[in-house]
Amino acid sequence: MRVWIVFLLCLAGHAMAAPVSDTVCVCVCVCVCVCVSFELAYASDLLTSDVPQEPEVGVNPVQVEIGEFDEAIEIVEEEEDVFAENPCLNHHCKKGKVCEVDESNTPMCVCQDASTCAAAEGDFEHVCGTDNKTFDTSCHFFATKCALEGTKKGHKLHLDYIGPCKHIETCLDSELSEFPLRMRDWLKNVLVTLYERDEDNNLLNEKQKLRVKKIFENEKRLQAGEHSLDLLAHDFEKNYNMYIFPVHWQFGQLDQHPVDGYLTHTEISPLRAPLIPMEHCTNRFFERCDADNDKYIALEEWANCFGIKEQDVDNDLIV
Repeated sequence: MRVWIVFLLCLAGHAMAAPVSDTVCVCVCVCVCVCVSFELAYASDLLTSDVPQEPEVGVNPVQVEIGEFDEAIEIVEEEEDVFAENPCLNHHCKKGKVCEVDESNTPMCVCQDASTCAAAEGDFEHVCGTDNKTFDTSCHFFATKCALEGTKKGHKLHLDYIGPCKHIETCLDSELSEFPLRMRDWLKNVLVTLYERDEDNNLLNEKQKLRVKKIFENEKRLQAGEHSLDLLAHDFEKNYNMYIFPVHWQFGQLDQHPVDGYLTHTEISPLRAPLIPMEHCTNRFFERCDADNDKYIALEEWANCFGIKEQDVDNDLIV
């Protein structure tokens, strides 16, 4: 079962005027929690894509294979009869759609009525669309987008970021250069934390564990914490090799729909949406990654964005 590590949205609403250190708590499945320190600054845009499948709101950039935790359930005759009577029980619809059966009892996906979505329990459930409109919940957003399917407005409407719509400051060139410093350090710390907490939870596969183990056991590793940008830049130059795998690993976690060696705006959105309200350079950073402006980010472009040298880009590191 593919499971995404989910932001507990302790991120939401933390707009900052200067770099600070936030503790980001994320949970895996129903039993494994990981808390990592992510140095973030400021507050910040998101996706446009041809890909029909919209990502789930609130998911963390870190996606991991954690194996099948659910025990196998034997389907008895009664349950089989239930599936036969209601084929929708075993029919999946994408976000914004629900299953209904036609006259011949064939399941089909239709747009969900937004009025049937549960009301938001707090601001942390609000999401902002690319039309700069705040939606009560992700359910309301995807139902609205579905209702507009086939229209020009619907084609342009995408999930922008998590939280109510607000003014996003312009990202200056000097600020843009700081963004990958914090992201690189955070990705490295996420991997180390997953390695420490892995046990038998399959947060990382065996090849990933071997690579992260080398980082974890390296005495020169910069420990997680609040660090100046100068120190982060110095550590990247001094311990460059520690950052190569985390950058490749993140690319592999995002490249899922489909796995083709390219990242679309939709695939990147799980990383962007939670970050935008906190890092106002997020959108500009990912736009710059698409160096040839073809709406796809290749591994080479991704690695270059994070300062990885061309000779160190290796598809075999996406394990």
